[in-house]
Amino acid sequence: MYEDISKENLVKAIHSFSNINILVLGDIIVDHFIWGNVTRISPEAPVPVVNVTNENLLLGGSANVLHNIFAMGGKAALCGVIGTDWMGGKLIDLLKETQSSTDGVIKDPNRPTTKKTRIVAQGQQVVRFDRENSAPLSDEILSELSTFIGESIHLFDAVVISDYAKGVINKTLMDHLLEKLVSFPDIPVIVDPKPGHLPFFKNTTIITPNHHEAERMSGIHIQDDDSLTQAAKHLQETLQCKAVLITRGESGMALLEKNKPIFKIPTKAKEVYDVTGAGDTVIASLALALASGLSYAEASVLANYAAGIVVGKIGTATVSKNDLLEAVS
Repeated sequence: MYEDISKENLVKAIHSFSNINILVLGDIIVDHFIWGNVTRISPEAPVPVVNVTNENLLLGGSANVLHNIFAMGGKAALCGVIGTDWMGGKLIDLLKETQSSTDGVIKDPNRPTTKKTRIVAQGQQVVRFDRENSAPLSDEILSELSTFIGESIHLFDAVVISDYAKGVINKTLMDHLLEKLVSFPDIPVIVDPKPGHLPFFKNTTIITPNHHEAERMSGIHIQDDDSLTQAAKHLQETLQCKAVLITRGESGMALLEKNKPIFKIPTKAKEVYDVTGAGDTVIASLALALASGLSYAEASVLANYAAGIVVGKIGTATVSKNDLLEAVS
């Protein structure tokens, strides 16, 4: 079946990404990278001493999904929550560089902008520390998010749910979104889920858990093709979604559509340097592909190409339109 996928269709779809506009709803994160070298161990404790050579701030979490969509030639708008702190201001600056609207980015004075700091030495992550508040959103902030969704949903060709369990994705907001989408049945909802939130995603279009998340959500230990199929089928039936795409690292991906046999897609990664943000790239490319009219199988193959590119880069990376065209061709 994999060989039956038309590369011509994939290339045509990539060229049409410029016509696609996607709503990205989820947890907005700033990825802070500190780069350096290690040449000695600290005399104070048995830890490496990192000589810092560079540092940068990047769009992370749902904002990295948006960044990938723009990099691949599409358009997108972000809906989520940041703080009123300095880091929130920097995130707005980063979003403006993509020329994305920030109307759906709601500022909450009672929580910090989520930031993940990673220290990387000699290409290896040494440690990560997070600044965040994952408490439930206030009714006021939920109301602002819901208002933005209600007023703008008609502008989009697809919706991505980017759930990092930082407080934005909750039952109230998902119920509101799905209720609004009843009037727009052709808009697919593509979900990158967290296991604890599984019930929120009933009646969405497709979910994209990784291997370990699929095990946790289904309660099935995946060890062979039969258990892989059982886990995917359990998730599809539980959520009544149209398809489940399980990302499996070096084993590629596995797609299960309703009433179809499982479709295994071998990995396209030549070398794996860093999986940071790989799930963001997968869901961004999948959403663009589905919104451009590709089938679930074609869209999954295209997402697999994108994943194979991004894991070959260090740090929170994106895949460009040219990267994708070159990989497919």
